[in-house]
Amino acid sequence: MKYSDAQKEATARYNKKAYDRIDLVVKKGQRQFLKDFATSQGKSLNRFILDAVEIEIERIRQENK
Repeated sequence: MKYSDAQKEATARYNKKAYDRIDLVVKKGQRQFLKDFATSQGKSLNRFILDAVEIEIERIRQENK
C-alpha cells in the first residue's frame, strides 16, 4: 500500500503537535557508529539516546541525594 502525500502531511502535523525535536550535532562518521551500536543493542538510535540520557539523569540524581 502506497503512503500518500495526504498521509505524509497528516503524520507531519501530528508529529509537530505531539513531539518536541532536539537536534544533536556529532562529528562526521559518528552518527553511523552510534546507529550501528544502537542496532547491535536491539534499539533504534533515538531509543538508545533517550535511554542513555535517562540513565545519566538517574545517576546524577542518586549522586545528589
